[in-house]
Parts: sequence; C-alpha cells; structure tokens
Amino acid sequence: MQPTLVVMAAGVGSRFGGLKQIEPVGPSGEIMLDYSVFDAIRAGFGKVVFIIRRDIEKDFKAVIGSHFAGKLEIAYVFQEKDACLPPGFIAPPERLKPWGTGHAILCCREAVREPFGVINADDFYGRDSYRVLAEFLSRKTIDSSDYAMVGFALANTLSDHGHVTRGICEVDANRMLRSVKERFKIEKTAAGARYEDENGQWHDLRGGEIASMNMFGFTPALFPELERKFPAFLASARGKPKAEFLMPAIADELIREKRAALRVLETPEKWFGVTYKEDKPIVAAGIRQLIARGHYPARLWP
Repeated sequence: MQPTLVVMAAGVGSRFGGLKQIEPVGPSGEIMLDYSVFDAIRAGFGKVVFIIRRDIEKDFKAVIGSHFAGKLEIAYVFQEKDACLPPGFIAPPERLKPWGTGHAILCCREAVREPFGVINADDFYGRDSYRVLAEFLSRKTIDSSDYAMVGFALANTLSDHGHVTRGICEVDANRMLRSVKERFKIEKTAAGARYEDENGQWHDLRGGEIASMNMFGFTPALFPELERKFPAFLASARGKPKAEFLMPAIADELIREKRAALRVLETPEKWFGVTYKEDKPIVAAGIRQLIARGHYPARLWP
C-alpha cells in the first residue's frame, strides 16, 4: 500500500502578504510544492491530498493542475472555519479563520484511507525527509497508533526576518517523543534563540533543540482521536477567537494518555521555509545549491 501525502495549504499567509503557496522559488518557475511532490513521488507516495480554502481554489487548482496532472492521484479537501464541526456547534462570528493543523487533518477523514504523511505547503523538507517518512509509513497498517515525526534542529528552522512558532520536542534515548511544547514568538539570538511566553517573559534556547515542522506520519487511526478531542478543544476555546487545535499539542496529549507512540525520524536535511517575503531569496538560493549538487534537475518537470 503506497502512503498518501497530505499537504496543508489553507494558511492565510497574512505575514507573507499574499498567496505564498504559489510563489515561484525554483530556476524554472517551480513553487515550493513542486519540490515537495517531486520528492514524495520518488520516495514512494502514490497520492496527494491538498487542504485548501474555497476562496483560493481557482488560483490554487490552476497551478496544481498544470504542474502535477497525470503524475499521481490528486484530491482536494476544503478547510473552512465551519468545516467538520461537531453537531450543534456553530463557529462564532469573531472567528476569522480555521482552527489549526489538527482541524486541517480532521477535514481529510473522508479522503484518506491509507497511512499518510502530513506537511506544510510552504515548507521545503528535503528528499531524505520524504524517504525516511515513506519507509516508516510503508510498514504501518491502517489501524496502527504508532506514528512518526521528522525532526529538525531548531536553529535550522528560524527566520532572519521575524519571529516564528515551533513545537519544541523532548526525545528519549530510543528516539521516541516524550513531549512537545508549542512555543510562540521564537527569534534568533547571538547565542541561539529565545521565545516569549504568555506573560511577556523571554526564555533562552540553545538552538539545537528538535523542532516539529509539521512533517508527521499517521494512519487513519488518528481520525477518531481527533473527532474525540475536537469538541473538548472547542469548549475550552470559547471566548478565544485565535485559539488553535494544533497537531503538536494533540500528539503530546495522545502520548501522555498512552493512546499513541510517536517516533522522531532522523534526517540530515536542512529545512527551508517562507514565512516572510524576505525569506524567499534565501530559499531560492538554497534550492540552487541543491541543484548544483545534483539533488534536483534544473527543471523538475519535462
């Protein structure tokens, strides 16, 4: 059974200032998703499910259709603030966007029937990351609660142009995830990094911590867990219009409840991301270096 790749592409992109998912970064006009799908195909993924919003559907499909038609099976899922809500719950008017990464994956429950990987649309994870994830997923049954996360060194995931949010992971000697804590407003420092807590206090980080970049490996056994947890989250989020149902926090809860195990997969790859417009030239330069080393052809698709 070939695994499926789920691509979270419903992000508003407000900090970037546009639809960053279709911004070209490759020398032949390739977008970030071109490299993700190219790496996924050669790693053994057989299908891709794109999670998008309806207001970007036309533009998004125009790019995706022209780039990937005939290369693998493609499906689309829509994540809106009122999608996949439990019976009786209505999204409050002050809620302006969907409910986060856990909500995005929940919206895929009717489209995914096999072990699946999850990535962000605007992140570059590298070919080896897809290889180790596909190898892990190819050994899993659909009812397994043995999941995976590809971990990256925190220092290799930060932007020079503003703060970011990362899940900081604690891993045991067997590379099993013990816990993951979502840290907001992480920024680079001369000594490594630091983050600001909810009380406005700053805390130092070394930079070598393992960060979750939303590259996960799951099976359909996850969907009932999300259905179970989502109502409780919504109840706790009343009066908090910016609260998010985040996958790193959900994974942390499942581990503590002993309802899942999550292995942190090792990869030598460096992560690239476009959070701010100023990040794009750095990503483009990194891709050119990989092309020069023979990791990618200058033109991905004939």
